[in-house]
Amino acid sequence: MNDDDNGHEKVVDFNGVRLVVETSKDPIYSFSGVNVTLPCHYHHEPESEAKHKIRIKWSKLRDDYTKEQDVLVAIGKTYMAFGDFQGRAHLHRAGQREASVLISDVRLQDDGKYRCEVIDGLEDASDVVELRLRGIVFPYQPPRGQYSLNFHEAERVCQEQGSLIATFHQLFQAWSEGLDWCNAGWLADGTVHYPIRLPRKPCGGVHLAPGIRSYGPRHRHLHRFDVFCFSSRLRGEVFYLEHPTRMTLEEAKQACQDAGAEIAKVGHLYSAWKFHGLDRCDAGWLADGSVRYPIAKPRPNCGPAEPGVRSFGFPSKGRFGVFCYEER
Repeated sequence: MNDDDNGHEKVVDFNGVRLVVETSKDPIYSFSGVNVTLPCHYHHEPESEAKHKIRIKWSKLRDDYTKEQDVLVAIGKTYMAFGDFQGRAHLHRAGQREASVLISDVRLQDDGKYRCEVIDGLEDASDVVELRLRGIVFPYQPPRGQYSLNFHEAERVCQEQGSLIATFHQLFQAWSEGLDWCNAGWLADGTVHYPIRLPRKPCGGVHLAPGIRSYGPRHRHLHRFDVFCFSSRLRGEVFYLEHPTRMTLEEAKQACQDAGAEIAKVGHLYSAWKFHGLDRCDAGWLADGSVRYPIAKPRPNCGPAEPGVRSFGFPSKGRFGVFCYEER
């Protein structure tokens, strides 16, 4: 058994019959909350019938291929899913020599690389396909201020905001779509980066080309930075509530509950702005105690000339409206 440079395995049987497994060479793009099929097909070279009952195994890989998470194992028409994929991963064999997997109700953590392995007796071969969720990356710092999160705290605050800590490819995609941010933040692999579209002196210097600036790997307990979080399309709806005299944070939380919803998280607001065009020139409370508002169509008296989610920080006092989130 030999691995090629991409981690794909190629196996030649002793009788000269080679088992070949093929998946999509291009990433499969999807959103959270929907169903997606990861394609996988196999055949023999030269062409021949399978000598044994085919066994199929799907695994989710880390980017460096050093660790796998079992997704699904199938023998014949019988299959079993594991862990977070129980009830969500299903064998999809619409045609002969197909070993595809259907993942239902896609979640943020499903983003990544998957290995499809086919075993025919002593022969086995595999190929890798990548599932990428379309979403939005947003920088986040907690109420206690800039550069106050170690890696584990960064992971936790992203989850608390209805998102996950972003990967490098998610940050790169966000940078290619216009994200420009001068504060360094953690990514999922324990490295620290920041994306720059407009080079300037405080952000690495004016003579460096635009790009992703890197601090490299950092100590996950000792070093402290901000974090880049990733959220995908919402299953529910974000809406704005106001009161004639505005509200404190506690009153805002209660108002959302009275409306049959919950106070929105930061990830909810960014997703609603990105995918549903939420546009509101009124500041509102969010679950973390911050006050923000989303602008899809910039106009006078609504902040900068570019679309975005504006922030008033974490006011200790003040009365505002509130953004609520209702699950569908």
